[in-house]
Amino acid sequence: MKRRVHIYTAFAAAFVLMVSGCASPEKLVDTGNYDQAIEIAVRRLAGKKKIKDKYVDALEEAFAKANSRDLAAADRLKRSGRSDDWPRIYRLYRDIRQRQEKVAGLLPLADEYGIRADFRFVKIEELEREAKEEAALHHYDYGLELLQAARNGDRLAAREAYDELDKTRRYYQRFREVDAFQQEALALGTTYVLVDLENQSRQVLPQGLDRALLGLRENDLNSKWRVFHTSADNRVNYDYKVVLELVDLAVSPGRVKEREFQEVREIEDGWQYVLDERGNVAKDTLGNDIKEPRYVKIGATVLEHYQAKEASILGRMSFYDLARDRVLDVREVRADALFENYAATFRGDERALSKESKRLIGNRPVPFPTDIDMLLQAADRLKPEISRNLSRTNVIR
Repeated sequence: MKRRVHIYTAFAAAFVLMVSGCASPEKLVDTGNYDQAIEIAVRRLAGKKKIKDKYVDALEEAFAKANSRDLAAADRLKRSGRSDDWPRIYRLYRDIRQRQEKVAGLLPLADEYGIRADFRFVKIEELEREAKEEAALHHYDYGLELLQAARNGDRLAAREAYDELDKTRRYYQRFREVDAFQQEALALGTTYVLVDLENQSRQVLPQGLDRALLGLRENDLNSKWRVFHTSADNRVNYDYKVVLELVDLAVSPGRVKEREFQEVREIEDGWQYVLDERGNVAKDTLGNDIKEPRYVKIGATVLEHYQAKEASILGRMSFYDLARDRVLDVREVRADALFENYAATFRGDERALSKESKRLIGNRPVPFPTDIDMLLQAADRLKPEISRNLSRTNVIR
């Protein structure tokens, strides 16, 4: 998908460049594309000794009409009296300033007949400064309004307040008490989740199993608005609780299976004379004795020794909304651990062994892992599933 987006972006950029290269400033003015006309005219006029009057005329017209259009739009928005129009007003004044800066770099400008171009510049600095202040103030005031709702318990409003206050940085790196209010919004908008473990299996938990299961990387789970704790902090008022209930712990006894089987191969073992129909040594056309490879069958008896032991942990993850005292979701989780070991010995001719048998020859039986070790392995496999359920859940907001 990313590659496709890059291709579309590149295509769009190439299309704009193609249009810019082919379209004339005069035609762009006629179609109302004033800023594009200015861009092309400035590029064709910059650094030129012989100035074509058609480019100067197009630049004059596009400049005047673009500024007139943007000033009129800004005035209309101002008259509306809506504070949320100030960001748009600021962008209009910024566009006027940037447009004037482009043209100012060409001045003084005269065409090939010596006629000087006439550009009426707007004193935009004060207008832009006012709009910048008002735009930042709009986001600031709206952010404080949302923050008040957050103080009344609306966590989502706190997050909106944070983002709204952050928009003031489009205009000023530091604006009034934005930093302090954002910290308050962050605190009010953060969801705190306690992850706990309960043993419902009616079995004694092996030592260290609880730490293995809840030894989650909290930093990997945490996000901007969600913080997970695997041990309770008395200073925190938790919003949600996730209980990992251990339903069943199972470990099989170690199993041993043995099997004996034969492996046979036919191999080349020297040579022998070829005999004719009468039992005499056959001759070739030159009168030499004819020889051929001699094949013999060889065999080996393989004794294979297989060891296996399994463990499994079955659990449930229950998601609780503590404020409403209700269960939001229940998910089953499970993980298995498997121990296997193959060993083998043989009798007979080693050359008869297959590659698979050769790989096992020399391996020896080993002690079985303890039940605790098997359960800890299962816990290690269960932990990523627990983390995925915690990080991807949509019931915790």
